[in-house]
Amino acid sequence: MLNAIMNIFNKIDDVMYYPVLIIILASAGLYFSCRTKFVQLRMFKEACRLIVEKPKGEQKVSSFQALIVSTASRVGTGNIVGVSTAICLGGPGACFWMWLMCIIGAASAFVESTLAQIYKRKNQDGSCYGGPAYYIEQALKKPLISRLFCIFLIATYAVGFNLLCSFNLQSSFEVYSFYDKQVTPIVVGIILAITVGYCIMGGGKRIIKLTEKVVPFMGIAYVLISLIIIFANVKNVPHMFMLIFKDAFDLRSIFGGLAGSCMVMGIKRGLYSNEAGVGSAPNASASADVTHPVKQGLVQTVSVYIDTILLCTATAFMCLSSGTPYNEKVSGAMYVQNAISTVFGSAGPVFITAAMVLFAFTTLLGNLYYVDNALIYLNGKKEPSKRFMTGFYIVCVIIIFAGTLM
Repeated sequence: MLNAIMNIFNKIDDVMYYPVLIIILASAGLYFSCRTKFVQLRMFKEACRLIVEKPKGEQKVSSFQALIVSTASRVGTGNIVGVSTAICLGGPGACFWMWLMCIIGAASAFVESTLAQIYKRKNQDGSCYGGPAYYIEQALKKPLISRLFCIFLIATYAVGFNLLCSFNLQSSFEVYSFYDKQVTPIVVGIILAITVGYCIMGGGKRIIKLTEKVVPFMGIAYVLISLIIIFANVKNVPHMFMLIFKDAFDLRSIFGGLAGSCMVMGIKRGLYSNEAGVGSAPNASASADVTHPVKQGLVQTVSVYIDTILLCTATAFMCLSSGTPYNEKVSGAMYVQNAISTVFGSAGPVFITAAMVLFAFTTLLGNLYYVDNALIYLNGKKEPSKRFMTGFYIVCVIIIFAGTLM
């Protein structure tokens, strides 16, 4: 029975993800890029400057804090596992298509976050909230679609993505001798569930404060380690770039088994990783206190670049420059752990595991921050009771624990 249900879901997924979702998000990104005259490139310098702009009040959410929360959700285990899988299944050319979709998708991120600012609401204490549900209702006059959006967002971010995230986290321990299929996932699940539970019980402000500290640290550390690997294998860098661009424009790589080609795998990685156009980041963008809506839209383009151009590329370059063989058998965390071991030996996989833990942890927090916003909308645009939220968070924690056991 379960297998039959899974087969149905897999068939729907095969059509919805490829080609439907890819075509919709890519088309939207191209449309917004043309209409804004490629604002994501044209005003990149200004976007970087706006990150450090201070809000009017000390208790208000800054552009930087909103950027960090959205980056926390974008940056996750997919930056390691997903990139590895794209290369192992699609080939090195997937990197080029990933970069291309990042640049195109940044325009969608600009538009959706600007809209979130235009149609945001204010609480009595002066704090702001909003997101796609609010601008769908107010600008398009489609309250039913707004409610459906919130329901699907909760299903995706509180259940689907968090199950996958916690599973990816525990799977990074499989390379160690102490790993036991019966015991280790349970231990990892309990620790992860308790830690996340403590953070989310403190509400959105605790999530913002924690991610503000953890995300920059983990991102910088990961890039620095990647640079060490790349410089240690600097003689392989020219060959690495040749592989990427040769494979990206090789007709056999692009069209051979199209669904698993380098082009499709790269496009999937670019779209899934940075979430541009999905409608998640605007929930954080609406909370920022800025003097003009476009400012937060520009800041969110930087979040897309941090995720894909910086962190996903760091993983790709680290793996490809190391010369480590890639194939379907090592796809996922194993390929990255094999690559880092060429320089750091047995300490390499430990770092990747630590990175996976931090990436997964902040992703779980960022995802649940978005869910809070959707629940507020469904509850008549006011916060649900404390008893309801406590019960809901307990369910979320159970889901995170369950993901490690799958």
